[in-house]
Amino acid sequence: MSSDRRPTVDGQTPADRLDASRLGVELGERATLVQFSSAFCQPCRATRRTLVEVAGMVEGVAHVEIDAEAHLTLVRHLNITKTPTVLVLDADGRIVRRAAGQPRTVDVVAALGQAM
Repeated sequence: MSSDRRPTVDGQTPADRLDASRLGVELGERATLVQFSSAFCQPCRATRRTLVEVAGMVEGVAHVEIDAEAHLTLVRHLNITKTPTVLVLDADGRIVRRAAGQPRTVDVVAALGQAM
């Protein structure tokens, strides 16, 4: 992890941003929907369907699903306490929105509007 903890203009530090090396996949060109899930989480399945649908509707948006149990260091760093938790990242990997629980499509689209 980066030792650079100097705040940026938006109050986040470089270590607070997520990138391909931390997520294991490339970010979307315009935004990324990061979903933290667990194996037996029924709302996680519905959340996956919603996020895949929205990512398919909006060009340049990627959906990444992360198994929370397999990535405990990242879960702890981001203070993920419930699944599903969705993070909306802008093109630079900054977290612009965060929500726990199953999101509505309209809320995901609105959050993407903030990210792009």
